[in-house]
Amino acid sequence: MGRVWTPRTKIILAGLIFGALGALAVNWGNPPNMGICVACFLRDIAGALKLHQASVVQYLRPEIMGFTLGAFITAFAFREWRPRGGASPVVRFVLGALVMIGALVFLGCPIRMLLRLAGGDLNGITALAGMIFGVLVGIFFLKRGFNLGRAVKIHPVAGWIIPLIMIGLLLFAILKPDFIAYSESGPGSMYVPLALGLGIGLLVGFMAQRTRLCSVGAWRDIFLVKDFYLISGIAAFFVAAIVTNYIVGNFGTEGIYHWGFAEQPVAHRDHLWNFFGMGLLGLAATQIGGCPLRNLVLSGEGDTDAGVTILGYLAGAAIAHNFLLASIPSGVGTWGPVAVILGWAFCIAIGFLMRERA
Repeated sequence: MGRVWTPRTKIILAGLIFGALGALAVNWGNPPNMGICVACFLRDIAGALKLHQASVVQYLRPEIMGFTLGAFITAFAFREWRPRGGASPVVRFVLGALVMIGALVFLGCPIRMLLRLAGGDLNGITALAGMIFGVLVGIFFLKRGFNLGRAVKIHPVAGWIIPLIMIGLLLFAILKPDFIAYSESGPGSMYVPLALGLGIGLLVGFMAQRTRLCSVGAWRDIFLVKDFYLISGIAAFFVAAIVTNYIVGNFGTEGIYHWGFAEQPVAHRDHLWNFFGMGLLGLAATQIGGCPLRNLVLSGEGDTDAGVTILGYLAGAAIAHNFLLASIPSGVGTWGPVAVILGWAFCIAIGFLMRERA
């Protein structure tokens, strides 16, 4: 039995379940090709908290709270909850904001990019190529000593802060106080029932904590250390998503998806900025040490550096929508390309400047 139930078997199973849930969440109420999107869901939460005023993307997505709380519960259960932090938090905050800006220029995180591809949206091809390119640039700096520093053990109270914030957001989602904004149209008005969304989040949080699943780390490990463990889970995710879409009838004359570049849900066809937007995400996430999902999970384990990164994601979402950086289905935002170029410049600059010297 031990030969079958290996770490690789576990991450493949986790990927299969995660991919199927990502596809099915659309049939259960989430927006098309957005069954699960960490960046989009954080953007919606930022809108619900009125950090931006884009009325079509405002909703407290319980999946996000579930990711962190699922990891938090799991880390405690397996004695892996370790409060730690202190590794360049300000730089991580900025990098987190840049990850979000890159995602919103493309219109999706790495998870949604795969779900878009599994739903026939071929615009994800250039985005995937861009993300891999960004990861390769990040590896270039890692090999030359780039390091944000070493996290150290800190007081347990600090490790509780992000989980408590997630509990507070969950209470807001349940109680619906007047100061929370909700979309009446657009993607923000489309969602699964709250209990189901939370359940999906808790399950994914559990699986991601146990397997260390990370969509950016998967490509980093292939090129940096020739390790294919993480990519096996990501590949399983993609296969499960596309198979599930066919099984439940999302493709075909009566389905919601079709193969091609045009008329895809919540997507644009500017391939240049799809490439460089997701390239910025790949580079910044490699410098941080993980994708958005991975940082939500790490924050549940007591990692306050990951918690600061999450705050950066929320700030990036607010900046992207308040200053016309985020794309819309008709094209790239007015200042999106400028923000991407500046983001690349920042990441390259710290790549050279924040190197450990022998």
